[in-house]
Amino acid sequence: MQITSVGHAGFHIRTEAGSILCDPWVNPAYFASWVPFPDNTSLDWDALGDVDYLYVSHLHKDHFDPGTLRDHVRKDATVLLPDYPVPDLRRELEALGFTKFYETTDSVKHRISEAGIRDAPDAPLEPGELDIMIIAMRAPADGPIGDSGLVVSDGETTVFNMNDARPIDMDPMHDAFGHIDIHLLQFSGAIWYPMVYDIPKKTKANFGKQKRQRGMDRCRSYIEQVGATWIVPSAGPPVFLDDELRSLNDDHGDEGNIFPDQQVFLEQLRIHGRDGGLLMIPGSVVDLAGSEKMTLAHPMPEAEVEAIFTNKAAYIEDMARRFAPVIAAEKAKWAPAEGEPLLPALKAKFEPIMAQSDLICDGIGYPVGLVMGDETVVLDFPKRIVREPVEGEGKYRYGFRIAPEIVRTVLRDDEPDWVNTIFLSTRFTTWRVGGYNEFLYTFFKCLTDERIAYADGWFAEAHDDTASIEMSGYEIQRRCPHLKADLSKFGVVDGTTLTCNLHGWQWDLESGRCKTSKGHELRSSKV
Repeated sequence: MQITSVGHAGFHIRTEAGSILCDPWVNPAYFASWVPFPDNTSLDWDALGDVDYLYVSHLHKDHFDPGTLRDHVRKDATVLLPDYPVPDLRRELEALGFTKFYETTDSVKHRISEAGIRDAPDAPLEPGELDIMIIAMRAPADGPIGDSGLVVSDGETTVFNMNDARPIDMDPMHDAFGHIDIHLLQFSGAIWYPMVYDIPKKTKANFGKQKRQRGMDRCRSYIEQVGATWIVPSAGPPVFLDDELRSLNDDHGDEGNIFPDQQVFLEQLRIHGRDGGLLMIPGSVVDLAGSEKMTLAHPMPEAEVEAIFTNKAAYIEDMARRFAPVIAAEKAKWAPAEGEPLLPALKAKFEPIMAQSDLICDGIGYPVGLVMGDETVVLDFPKRIVREPVEGEGKYRYGFRIAPEIVRTVLRDDEPDWVNTIFLSTRFTTWRVGGYNEFLYTFFKCLTDERIAYADGWFAEAHDDTASIEMSGYEIQRRCPHLKADLSKFGVVDGTTLTCNLHGWQWDLESGRCKTSKGHELRSSKV
C-alpha cells in the first residue's frame, strides 16, 4: 500500500485493487481564513484526481472543496458514502457531477471491487478487492450533521484515516480488522475558542493553553486505543494568511496558541515515550507492507522539510505574499456591507427554524444579541422571534459581533450552517455570561427544516446512562452525558472534577453538575 499526503486531512491511497482520494482541499476556506499548511498548490491535482474511489469524510470546507472536486477529480470515480442521517453530502457531490455512490453502513466492514459493494465475508481478499469500513458519527455536534473515519485494508496493510473525527467506539474496527498498521488523525485545533472571546488577555491565554494541551491529550488517547504501528499527525493546522488573522498562527512562541504544528505534536509523542510518529507534508509518500516494512520519502530534501517548521514565520510570510491575490479575489465575492436593514431577512431565515425546534430553543433559554455594524438584532429564543432590542434590556448573556457583509453573504447564499462558515472563519467576536451553550451552536448549524428536525429529535432521545464505572473513588455513569463517549477511555479525574477528553467537557463529581454547559447532568456518587 502506498499513501501520499495531499495536505491537511487529504491522502491518496494506492493499492493493487484500486486508488482512493480522501478529503482533497486546496482552495481557501471559511471566508478565505483557512489555507492548507504546508502549501499544497504545486501538487499534480489532475493526476491525484484520476482515481477509482473518492472519500469525503464530511462537509467541512477543509475536507469538502467544491472547486478541487469539480475541476480535478474524475466524475466516474465511485464515492464511498458515510451512513449519515441527512443526505446533504450526497446532494452536494451530485451537484458537482458525481453519479456513482457506494452507500456504506456505519461501522460495518464492506468488500468493494469493480463489481460493487457487499458485506465483507471471512474469506481472504481476491485480486481487485478491498475491505473498507466507514465509522460514521451522527450527533448534531459532529461536523455539519455528520463526521466520519475510513478504514482500508488490501489484505496486507490496514490504514485508519480518522482525519478530525472523534469515534466513541473502536471495538467494531478492531473486531473486523485486527491490528491497524498506520493511523492518520487530527492533533491540532479546529475551532474559534478562545481567540474570538471578549475576555481579558491573560485569561484568554490561559484558556488557550488548556485547549492546546487537551487537543493533544485527546489525540494521544486515540493513539493508545487504536494501537497502530505508525502514526501520522494530520488534519491541521491550517495557516492564516490574511493580515487581519496572521496572529492566529503558531509562529511566535505563544503557549496559548491552539494551532500547534506536526513537529510540536511529534515531540509530544516522544516526551510520552511513543515511537512510530511520521512527519508527512504535501507530496510525502509512505510505502507499507503491513507493520514490518515502511519507507517514507519527501518531495524535497530533508533540510528543506525541516526549514518549513524551524523557519515557520518566514515560510508563512512567503505564502501570504503568494496567496494575497487569491484571498483578495475571495473577498471580492462577499456581499456589500451596505444595504437594507438585516432584521427582515433574519426574521425570514430564523423564525421558521425556531418554530420547529422547541427543545433546542428551550435549551438556549434566553435572548441572544447579534451586532452587525450599526444594527443590532435580538434572537429571542424563549419567544421564538427575531426582533429589535428593547430599551433597558441590558447586555445579553450571549452575543456575537459580525461584520454586516459576512451576514449578508450567508443570507444571500442561503447558507444552512453558520457554525461552519462564519464561526470557523474566526471573523467575528463574541461574549457570554456563564457556560458554553451547546444548543445555541446546534441551532446555528441546522438552518434547514431537515437538519433542525433531526437535531431536535436527537436531543429528545434519552442518553443511555444505565452502565456505571468506578474512577478515583466515585461511581459514575459510563457514557458521557454530552455525546455518549466512553468515560472509562476518555474520562480524567482531577480532584472532584471529571473531564471528558473527547470534547473537553467537565463535571463536578460531588453534585453531578456540568461545569461546561447548561444541563447535561452526570450521575455520580462516592464509593
